Amino acid sequence: MTSRQKVTFSSEGATLTGHLFLPDAAAPAPGIVVAGTWTSVKEQMADRYAERLADRGYAALSFDFTGFGESGGEPRDVESPELKIRDIRDAVTFLAGHPGVDGTRLGALGVCAAAMYMSANAADDPRVRSLALVAPWLHDARLCAENYGGDDGVANKISAAEKAHARYRETGEVEYVPMVSGTDPRAALPMDVDFYLNPDRGGVPAWPNRFAVMAWKGWLTFDSIALAPRITAPTVLVHSEDAAIPDGARRFHDGLAGPKDLVWTDGVQFDFYDQEPQVTFAADAAAAHFTATL
Repeated sequence: MTSRQKVTFSSEGATLTGHLFLPDAAAPAPGIVVAGTWTSVKEQMADRYAERLADRGYAALSFDFTGFGESGGEPRDVESPELKIRDIRDAVTFLAGHPGVDGTRLGALGVCAAAMYMSANAADDPRVRSLALVAPWLHDARLCAENYGGDDGVANKISAAEKAHARYRETGEVEYVPMVSGTDPRAALPMDVDFYLNPDRGGVPAWPNRFAVMAWKGWLTFDSIALAPRITAPTVLVHSEDAAIPDGARRFHDGLAGPKDLVWTDGVQFDFYDQEPQVTFAADAAAAHFTATL
């Protein structure tokens, strides 16, 4: 039977809190680091996938990034690709050193935005020997322009981010807007999304539904498509034409330097966070990929 332990580890002085799901196995199990969407906490989707992987024989770690959820670090709830990639590397280090984990057989699973961060770490971290990306959000400047109001829309968000960051440096105050809202056009996702707003799904108490305006610059200038030629670890992408930016998944897949597979199924983006059959389909595909490559 799968067990869950609350664990902590350090990342550049911040204490990060996670859940380590362990399979019922006598020998150390292959380890998988799991992370979810932008601004998310572990309880929203990472725990779900980590538990599914443990049910399939893997030691799986979900955790809150620096400044999010139960983890330490200031400022709070600021989406930073740079910090999240650093945290993932430190999570890999923790997992590699755990007695219940085979530190020579490590992989990573990223849902949505974490696909970018897991890929960035895998490009530079040879300990990550296999990569699974579920409903991956993978963007570059072109895709950001297509999704954020064209070149002018992107430029306006970057300008707002620079002003918000200057204010933070001067006053220590973080300017927030809603992460998800169907009524506030300033929201990072200006639409009603049931997953995030429904307390029976992802609208959990640990998630404050806010987005730091100063985070727009790092998000919009991050080029994940350019990472693909640097990734040699075997990689599987599980996606749908009705989910977010499938063109990004195709272009990323085309550029990968190592063994690769792109598995198409049905469902909108948010189905892959907590709905069936999408979660089981993705977990099965990821587990099969890890079995073949770890």
